[in-house]
Amino acid sequence: MKPLDTKRLFIPVFALGILLLSCNKDVEQYPDSGAPSPGSQPAIAASIAANANYSLYNAIIAKSGLASKLSDSTIKLTAFVPGNAAVKQAINLLTSGAIPVAAPDATFLGFIGSENFTTATAQGMVSYNTVPQAITFGSLPGNFPNFQYPTLINPAPTVSALLRLTTFPSNRNGNFVNNVPITNASGTLVGNGVIYETGAVVIPPQKFLWDRINTDANLTYLKAAVARADSGTAAPGFLTGVLQNIGANLTVFAPTDDAFKATLYNLAFPSVRATIFAQAKAAGASDAVANAAADANAPAQTTALVGSTAVFSNPLLFPVLTAERVKGVVVYHILGNRAFLNNFATTQTNVPTLLNGAVPAHPGVGLQATLTGPMVTAASVKGAVNATAATITINPTPEPGGSSDQHYVNGVIHKINQVLLPQSF
Repeated sequence: MKPLDTKRLFIPVFALGILLLSCNKDVEQYPDSGAPSPGSQPAIAASIAANANYSLYNAIIAKSGLASKLSDSTIKLTAFVPGNAAVKQAINLLTSGAIPVAAPDATFLGFIGSENFTTATAQGMVSYNTVPQAITFGSLPGNFPNFQYPTLINPAPTVSALLRLTTFPSNRNGNFVNNVPITNASGTLVGNGVIYETGAVVIPPQKFLWDRINTDANLTYLKAAVARADSGTAAPGFLTGVLQNIGANLTVFAPTDDAFKATLYNLAFPSVRATIFAQAKAAGASDAVANAAADANAPAQTTALVGSTAVFSNPLLFPVLTAERVKGVVVYHILGNRAFLNNFATTQTNVPTLLNGAVPAHPGVGLQATLTGPMVTAASVKGAVNATAATITINPTPEPGGSSDQHYVNGVIHKINQVLLPQSF
């Protein structure tokens, strides 16, 4: 690949990149599908109550106090409804295994009715799984990325009465809401909309992207890279601000600490070796002796140098790790839309990143996923000059252990095992 112009690539790009963000308080929607009216069929709440497989979710609806909303015949709704097995899995996770999946239904109903499962939790779950219009998966576009629909849940009513968390239905590689498979693709028409059964409970996000990056013990170098990038920027262009902005809609490919150390070693080694050589020469050593000293000592000294996040503030590497360059690399790891792995193409396909806001001709990153049945079993993302694609560590369970499809109020995080490079340093 022909090298890109460094001066163009590493200009302050985030002010341009922010134009790609999508605000959740005024979300474009597709129109209702125009499906024929189901006539006198019962509304969503009654339909759920009549289905024995939805008895646990029906108890959650009762706890939430939203049954009347789901019974409103004057509006069309889409309800994503988990079956009993899915609710049991969610409660097992919520209780850290204290309630085993094999426990009788009465145990789960008791937990839902207890103070340990709050009304606010029930309201959040039901509100996030309800879209105030009728959706058919056949009417969705099959292209990348997932399209977003507002739900009933307002995460910050004091900010705006119109603010809504959005959900992301997709019919690419199957039918999904966010990264959760739909088990009845055609849905069930009811009196005031449509019901889709989900293979798991679709949990509303509660934290921001920065909350994860700021606290994850395996993302400390990414956190330090963001800080280095922000050191050359005046507010309001701080990356930290955007990563905790409620109106943002992003995907972050997050290199682990080991991934950063490997890349930083390659970047730092020439400078460390040159410093050792210069010091030996200054002490009167011949070229041969200075080269031998540099070859012998540079690997260990470089390893020590990159062994701490302080590497980003080391004056020796300032010419290489300028704030502008680090910002260019960081925004290259961010898409201006929310992309769950199930929405990736199954052959490597390039998509733009926030870096394209400053360098439109850049090829972006190459995304690819492998699905086994409805589940993503492998996925990768390739940087423009990386020799191989970075592997996304597949584990969609929630934090702190989850590493893929980590869903937050303002985006999704996927952990990767390489730093993506937009061009050669």
